[in-house]
Amino acid sequence: QVQLVESGGGLVQAGGSLRLSCAASGSIFGINAMGWYRQAPGKQRELVAGITSGSNTNYADSVKGRSTISRDNAKNTVYLQMNSLKPEDTAVYFCNAVVSVESGYVMNYWGQGTQVTVSS
Repeated sequence: QVQLVESGGGLVQAGGSLRLSCAASGSIFGINAMGWYRQAPGKQRELVAGITSGSNTNYADSVKGRSTISRDNAKNTVYLQMNSLKPEDTAVYFCNAVVSVESGYVMNYWGQGTQVTVSS
């Protein structure tokens, strides 16, 4: 079993910054891709940013230039630094990890979500 625990969400004024963290633990043989998704009320969950095991990154156009995803492989942790936040960034942010578990399978895991609220 693998657990993803997110932290770092909260309330911030427009123009401010937040740093989200997500730590993976459990029966992990290796972590492939990791990423952050978000879901605003009444909207579908969408990819915010992703990072591969080789640290290749991709970003949604809506956050490109304002956000940076990074990972610490030694800590099985992924980070999302968000700057110049806008009210439209308000959403629940979910961590995702594609994990090779010790049984040999590759599994997809989600965190419980952390609320980010940006006030205007």
